[in-house]
Amino acid sequence: MTLSAFSTQDEQFMRLAIELAEQAERQGEVPVGAVLVRDNQVIARGWNQSITQHDATAHAEMQALREAGQIIENYRLLDTTLYVTLEPCPMCAGALLHSRVKRIVFGAPDLKAGAAGTVLNLFNSEAAFHYATVEGGLLEEQCRTQLQAFFKRRRKEIKATKRQQNPQPNEGGGK
Repeated sequence: MTLSAFSTQDEQFMRLAIELAEQAERQGEVPVGAVLVRDNQVIARGWNQSITQHDATAHAEMQALREAGQIIENYRLLDTTLYVTLEPCPMCAGALLHSRVKRIVFGAPDLKAGAAGTVLNLFNSEAAFHYATVEGGLLEEQCRTQLQAFFKRRRKEIKATKRQQNPQPNEGGGK
């Protein structure tokens, strides 16, 4: 993974990915969005849909790769760039390698499952049969804040639901 100076166009594409992450959140999904670009044109979009589709593979990156494959009628997505708000997990990194995406740009690192340099790096593996340029940190704070706010709200909702299901008796012996 490299940190680099990003172009204004890179920022525009990542802002679109952030909008798609908002779409995921509105659907009750973890807010991750992805945009696949070729020749400075968006060819596919995706956002997390694992919960709504009951599909563990319905990550934002996978959704964008599936859509692009159908549009260009080829699984090889040569000379493309994927913009994604969160560092790809191992499953998505493998799919990106198989699909021959040339460049992957992500916003926030994934401290638990990042497979583009944070936890492990499948893109630099000797087993990789294709190599891609990976650049992290584009609009990182905005991407991270979006995810953190989602999980903070989610934890509060879960706590409130548990309290409603298991009300605590009055403490202190009062009537």
